[in-house]
Amino acid sequence: MRLAGKIAVVVGAGQSPGEGIGNGRATVLRFVQEGAAVLAVDRDLAAAEATTSLAVKEGGACAAFEADVTREATLAAAMQEAVRRWGRIDILHNNVGVSIGGGDKPLLELTEEAFDRVSAINIRGTIMACKHAVPIMRQQRAGAIVNISSVAAYENTYPLIAYKATKAAMVEFTKQLAFQNAEYGIRANCILPGLMNTPMAVDTRARSSNRSREEVAAERDAKVPLRGRMGTGWDVANAALFLASDEANFITGVALPVDGGALVKIG
Repeated sequence: MRLAGKIAVVVGAGQSPGEGIGNGRATVLRFVQEGAAVLAVDRDLAAAEATTSLAVKEGGACAAFEADVTREATLAAAMQEAVRRWGRIDILHNNVGVSIGGGDKPLLELTEEAFDRVSAINIRGTIMACKHAVPIMRQQRAGAIVNISSVAAYENTYPLIAYKATKAAMVEFTKQLAFQNAEYGIRANCILPGLMNTPMAVDTRARSSNRSREEVAAERDAKVPLRGRMGTGWDVANAALFLASDEANFITGVALPVDGGALVKIG
């Protein structure tokens, strides 16, 4: 019970249609399994409720909440709902991100509208969630924030402009967040997932390219140095669990790759 008595808000707790489990849903379940009470936040309330149902079956305390990361007021409401229910926020996990689904493209094909959409979801939403969680954590003189970036932040061959730019920005924002809030006992770290076998990563690409899921998965597996297969949402969830727990109480400002050796290969 590594999170016993902790209150967590997971933004992006639902998942896209498809096979397997997404990073956000897996993280909610791991947090609940380790004793946390979790507010499962998503713009798709039905998806958040599906996650909540699974968490309750695990015997945990979990509630669904509808919020859209492109609307600051809904994120503020989510933080206040956690405080209303449980009196505090110990952990904020920002899991929202979009690439192809937001219309992202290589530079010469990218539209202004797509860039703005991806940026609003991928980086502005996390910043606004932190804006409304940090004052609560400062008052408590404690808290842990875990943001999701991507190895795309450092991968020089990654083709999609807005996703790469926003995930690189996530790393630097997290460092700034860590430094400026260290005196309040707040830690902030981010995770850099590599190629993951999740509905958003695999099924979305299969649909957009009119290929089978198996073909897309095999293509991605072949690029992973470690055992030649992608990670799963559970790998990201386990990293988030560690960074959110007291086991990481002297770790802040870190960008942790969870990538099967992708950055080792690049570097």
